[in-house]
Amino acid sequence: MSTYTTDFGSIEDFRTGGVMAIDDDPKNYVFSNIFEVASKAKPYERVAVGKNFEYVIETIRAEGTSDWYTCAHDEFILAMDNQIKVELIKLDDPDAAVDPESEGAVKLSGEPKGRPMGWAKLGRGHMCILPVGAAYRVISEKPATAILQTVEGQETVQRWAEICKTESLAQA
Repeated sequence: MSTYTTDFGSIEDFRTGGVMAIDDDPKNYVFSNIFEVASKAKPYERVAVGKNFEYVIETIRAEGTSDWYTCAHDEFILAMDNQIKVELIKLDDPDAAVDPESEGAVKLSGEPKGRPMGWAKLGRGHMCILPVGAAYRVISEKPATAILQTVEGQETVQRWAEICKTESLAQA
């Protein structure tokens, strides 16, 4: 019986993997290492690492305090390694902050107007909903990796040519 070990990566300690395509071209399978992408990103840059129609998974390098964001639809954030804090404000007028027909996150200018909803401290594997009608920001005392599920929008950064790996393990 084989023994397997699960090694959890982090922004400080990750190993770039590969894909082993069986009887197919590895270029048909794009993939990236979220920790590697976050380690090379600017703080709070939202780099798309997965896409399914209009939906994207973005990875961020959480470091310091982000700007405030809102969205015309629910999003969620998942902490992948180090602790992050998410602060939430229920907006007084969500339609004034973001077009209800828009897609993806929108960066707000200045402090949002509304009442505090609270905050969530997320450790590895913890998730927080970023509800429609709310503003949010992320705070991290040290570099951390998080992923966001959202819809592709104006804050989504596309870097597919830089981040996609197409080598098979056999070729590496």
